[in-house]
Amino acid sequence: MSSQTYQHILTSRPDPSVTLITLNRPKALNALSSPLFAELNTALLAADEDPEVGAIVLTGSEKAFAAGADIKEMKDKEYADVYKGNFLADWTRITTLRKPVIAAVSGYALGGGCELALMCDIILASPTAKFGQPEINLGVIPGGGGSQRLTHAIGKSRAMELVLTGRNFSAQEAERWGVVSRVVGEGEGVVVKEAVEMARLIAGKGRVAVMAGKEAVNAAYELQLAEGLHFERRLFHGLFATKDQKEGMAAFAEKRKPAFTHS
Repeated sequence: MSSQTYQHILTSRPDPSVTLITLNRPKALNALSSPLFAELNTALLAADEDPEVGAIVLTGSEKAFAAGADIKEMKDKEYADVYKGNFLADWTRITTLRKPVIAAVSGYALGGGCELALMCDIILASPTAKFGQPEINLGVIPGGGGSQRLTHAIGKSRAMELVLTGRNFSAQEAERWGVVSRVVGEGEGVVVKEAVEMARLIAGKGRVAVMAGKEAVNAAYELQLAEGLHFERRLFHGLFATKDQKEGMAAFAEKRKPAFTHS
C-alpha cells in the first residue's frame, strides 16, 4: 500500500531494508484515534510481512510523537460500548510483530502516545521528548498498557507516582530510569536519523536470529528466570539449524564479513 492511500500516517523506505512510519495528524498533535490505528496496524503488518524489510521505525513530528488519545472520540462512550467493543484492544497489535520496531520520539508522548512508545522494542528520544500518563486528570487511568509497561520499566513507586499524579517526565529522566534506550543529540530530525541508522544496522543481521533475539527478550517479562533461561537456550539451539549460523561462524573464523541469507 502506498503512502497516498493513508489519511493519518505516512510510510517511506529511507533504506531498502527499513520501513519508516510517521504519524501524521499535525493539527491534532498526532492524537491517536481508531481510524489512525486501523491504518497503523495495516502498515505495520505490511512491513512485518515484507521479506525486504528487516526493521521498522515509528515516529511522529518534532512537536509531538503523539500527544495522547483522541478524547473527542471517547468522551461520550458508555461502559457497555467500550466493554462490548473491547475498546483499545486493537491498539496493541504492534506488540505481536516479529520484526523489531524502534520508536523515534520527539516532543510530546503522552497518554496513548507514551503507551505506543512503550509497546515498541527500542525507544530513542530527542532531548525535547516529554513522556507521561496524564489520564488521571480526565477521571480515568491508562487503558493501553501504561500502568503495566511503566511498572515493568521503572518499578512500582515511580510508576505509581506518574499514574496517580499525571505528571510528565523528561527525556533525561526517561533515560535515567531505563524507559528509553538513549537520548540522541539536539537538532531537528536527529532522532529519526539515528533510529533509521539503528534499524539499518539490525536489518543487516540474520533476520531469523533477530526475531529469536526479540522473542527471547520479550519472554523475560513473562517467564520465571529458570523457564526463561530454558526458553533462551532452546532458541539458541534452534539457530544451529539455520544457514545464517553456519555463515556467521564461518565468517568469524575466516575473518571476513558474513553474507547472511536470512535462512
